[in-house]
Amino acid sequence: MGAAVLIDGPGEQRALCDGQQNRRQCVRVDPVDFAAQPAHVRSIVLSRTLNPSDHPKVTIEADSERVVREIRDQPGKDIWLFGGGELFRSLLAVGLVDCVEVAVIPVLLGEGIPLLPSPAGRTALQLRAHRVYEKTGTLSLEYDIVRD
Repeated sequence: MGAAVLIDGPGEQRALCDGQQNRRQCVRVDPVDFAAQPAHVRSIVLSRTLNPSDHPKVTIEADSERVVREIRDQPGKDIWLFGGGELFRSLLAVGLVDCVEVAVIPVLLGEGIPLLPSPAGRTALQLRAHRVYEKTGTLSLEYDIVRD
């Protein structure tokens, strides 16, 4: 699974999950210290490999499913997963993903992190909304997970 960051606090989302591989790529572009969040925001890093003593300013949790279920059971806004394909796959497999938002950005990279890495089962989606950003050519797609 690598690591993901949950930021639990007020705002548009009640939590943000960020995968370790995605975080490493983002940090190269814009280094952000998730431990430097405002005092009212609780930072939780989901990782089975990070050592908590190396990151004293955040809570390290290995059981992502338990942590996400606990946050979902509390009143509040959405939990947002940004990147983290392996974490996304594991949460999708146990029914903890309700919506998928994908942005198609008009840049050919030649490499990158898979949205849903193997092995993964087939998941049906239903389009909820879409938006075209004319200035950049970016297409935002929002899908609901179709439950059996």
